[in-house]
Amino acid sequence: MQAAFKVEFVSWGKISNLVHTLANRIHASGYRPDIVVAIARGGYVPARLLCDHLDIYNLTSMRISHYTSGAEKGEAARLSMPLNTDIRGLRVLLVDDVGDTGNTLQLALEHINALHPAEIKIAVLHHKHISQVVPDFYAQKIISWRWLTYPWAIIEDVRGFIRKMEPQPATAEEALQRLKSEYGLKLPLRIMQDVYR
Repeated sequence: MQAAFKVEFVSWGKISNLVHTLANRIHASGYRPDIVVAIARGGYVPARLLCDHLDIYNLTSMRISHYTSGAEKGEAARLSMPLNTDIRGLRVLLVDDVGDTGNTLQLALEHINALHPAEIKIAVLHHKHISQVVPDFYAQKIISWRWLTYPWAIIEDVRGFIRKMEPQPATAEEALQRLKSEYGLKLPLRIMQDVYR
């Protein structure tokens, strides 16, 4: 059985390179944020790493719910935890891991703009060309659509993919083979052992 979409696992090594590229692009642009706002949950790690690269201490977050495990998309992006920080008059850098449809980024922009920042710019690791919102900064543009699973979401995503399998795999080894054949996803056995704990 062939999956409806391809999945690419983005390794920690690749994340390091992407963040380095993204930080360099932000720095070269001359934009100097006063505060970084992560879109939870995918934006937590990239935002923290960017703060380190850009020498920014002020980091906060907001949560927008849209996708769940296994690349399941909800009906619409919704603000589930608003920003609880005064950003009036500040230069904001809004960070997420990926701009996919752009719905999450659009809702985040609307919410933050209502709080009257001086300026807001968006940074993502991956910008998919189908996104309705083009970020100000991105490390890599994705032309050929695929689901990207990051190290901080791998167990959650894999559990979601496995739940969709019919019949259910009996062992971690079988699940590993099915993920490879159905999703093109190659993972180490130790990840599958964590999924099956």
